[in-house]
Amino acid sequence: MANVNQPKGLWPTQYLNGAPWNGQARLYFIASTDANAFAIGDPVASSGSADTNGVPGVTLATAGAGNAVRGVIVGCGTSEGLMADPNNLNTTVIPATKSQNYYVMVADDPNILFEAQEVGTGTALTAAEVGLNANLLAGTNNGYQSGWQIDNSGEGTGATLQVRLMGLVRRQQNAFGAYAKWLVKINNHELAAGTAGV
Repeated sequence: MANVNQPKGLWPTQYLNGAPWNGQARLYFIASTDANAFAIGDPVASSGSADTNGVPGVTLATAGAGNAVRGVIVGCGTSEGLMADPNNLNTTVIPATKSQNYYVMVADDPNILFEAQEVGTGTALTAAEVGLNANLLAGTNNGYQSGWQIDNSGEGTGATLQVRLMGLVRRQQNAFGAYAKWLVKINNHELAAGTAGV
């Protein structure tokens, strides 16, 4: 049976030591002047700014080798204490055109492992690629969750590639091929130096 095409960005699942992800994340700020749309599952990078209370700022990460990632959005809202938009409780995305500042919870621990989908084009990754590094491929959210995926066109040993391919997600209806779900670790992380793939 073919893998289901259902990109959702990066979703935290466990830690490098095998323990399940405990839901912990850190608060970050997105300025109203940021022209990117954001969704849960999107990778972000530091923006080099902060709000008036000193909450550090982030912006959407840039796909490709050499572009470090700070972490992944796991919640979003309009204030430090509310991870929701009180004007629209049905939304889980931050629009590109903003009338206010936003706040996001970001899973930024370098030891978190994420589930991510491989793109459905090009030559699919195989068992031989486990342990190598790869880049991410930006994607538009579907109105609810991220559209980012794993790029299968440039995997290798380079230490500046964005994620480490830790293995295939072990569950039924997931196999090597287009749209395979992988377990990945952010390799080019702002809080930890990238390492060469093996």
